[in-house]
Amino acid sequence: MASETSFFQKVFAVVRQIPYGRVTSYGAIAAYLGNKGSARMVGWALNSSKYHLNDIPAHRVVNRQGLLTGKQAFGGQNTMKDLLTSEGVQIENDKILHFKEIFWDPGKELQNQ
Repeated sequence: MASETSFFQKVFAVVRQIPYGRVTSYGAIAAYLGNKGSARMVGWALNSSKYHLNDIPAHRVVNRQGLLTGKQAFGGQNTMKDLLTSEGVQIENDKILHFKEIFWDPGKELQNQ
């Protein structure tokens, strides 16, 4: 259980660094943390982030195709979309438009940390 908590804390630390108006994927976070096959575990961590009082912008994490697959974790059908839209992210049919242009890759952006 301690290693799971540690992994979750690492996920939260990465997610806190995603810039406003940018998005990343569960898989990109998992790969950055050295657990390339653990995208689902990143999702579990983010789902649990609703129980933390810390500022974790989990709405900025989507699947590898830019789909809002975690939207049910935000309590409302449109909450995730509304949060992203308020940051200037364009969404159509629960998919981020211009996904490649606004994608934030922690493996590239955080490599010097």
